[in-house]
Amino acid sequence: MAWREAPFYTDAERAAPALTEAATRMQDGTKGVTDEIREEANTHSTEEQTGAINLETALTNFFNRINRTIKEPAGQIRG
Repeated sequence: MAWREAPFYTDAERAAPALTEAATRMQDGTKGVTDEIREEANTHSTEEQTGAINLETALTNFFNRINRTIKEPAGQIRG
């Protein structure tokens, strides 16, 4: 992912997308959210903030899968 290579992010700013990416990627054999990823996220955010990231990630993944199931591209406006 581009955020990994970009020099513009602090460790705190990288923790959220790392957590989100690990929670989202399932089919390519990744380990998911490892203890290291969870600890890094918790180092840079409160429990409430980490919970909000997890909830938003889950909700986005839910809608992505529903849209794919019903063949409704996200953002498409029906006329």
